[in-house]
Amino acid sequence: MKLTILGCYSATPRTLGNTTSQVLEIANHMFLIDCGEGTQVQLRKHKIKFNRIKHIFISHLHGDHFFGLVGLISTFRLLTREADLHIYGPKGIKEVVTLQMKLADSWTNYRLYFHELSSTTSELIFEDDKIQVHTIPLEHRVYTNGYLFKEKEGDRKLDIDAVEEANIDMAYYRKLKQGFDIENEDGVLIDNETVTFPAEKPKSYAFCSDTVYKTDIVPIIKDVDVLYHESTFLEAHAHLAPKTKHSTAKEAAKIAKQANAGTLILGHYSSRYPNLEVFKDEAQTVFKNVKLAQDGKVFSFH
Repeated sequence: MKLTILGCYSATPRTLGNTTSQVLEIANHMFLIDCGEGTQVQLRKHKIKFNRIKHIFISHLHGDHFFGLVGLISTFRLLTREADLHIYGPKGIKEVVTLQMKLADSWTNYRLYFHELSSTTSELIFEDDKIQVHTIPLEHRVYTNGYLFKEKEGDRKLDIDAVEEANIDMAYYRKLKQGFDIENEDGVLIDNETVTFPAEKPKSYAFCSDTVYKTDIVPIIKDVDVLYHESTFLEAHAHLAPKTKHSTAKEAAKIAKQANAGTLILGHYSSRYPNLEVFKDEAQTVFKNVKLAQDGKVFSFH
């Protein structure tokens, strides 16, 4: 699982800081999560192949989280994209995008699918044979969702030496990987666990965009491997968090601790703070394994 931070600052783009956008590579997918202004420039800068992005997840309709979307869709068109593109986001996102395309007379030459969201409870919005994506209902000034990406249990690994010693025909290797007990060529039933190794532990990633401190999400993200949680403010300005429907670094850490997350990544910093290390210091008073999102930073989790 690999996470590339394209932007992680709140409000407005700056010369040295971009607004929220990130790319998650998991289960052979490359998911774009949020698309603040300048996202496509960041994608080019970090040599991320446009044609691998087939699913875009938008948390909410504040500009610093989706103003780059129409530009990216337009660039896909100019690059003669052919692959379908699926966009998940709040109700209204289709209207916003298609109105601009209509007025510019620049309809896509590829199929564009909108999956508009309105539920205030967690729901499954994407699934294939390797992964599930659920919404994480958040509380902000407008309708907002985070997203939980969870790999499914993979195939078991063959212990080739044990398989051969057990005299199992190659035709049954697939069944072994799927966890079945198999009769060998002598008619003896072989216990699967004696000839295979466990599958790799499925990985999970939770993206929690703009939100007030909200413990309701803890059961949804319980035991997540990696949690990205907004941390707009430090404790010195904690009084601003409820007013603006944002969180502090320490509140993000409380969520991570309650959810038993493996790693907490902080982001969405207010531009009032010149030193990001203080966010980490405050969060670590509650939860130890804290990392700081920074534009261009790549996190790999094995």
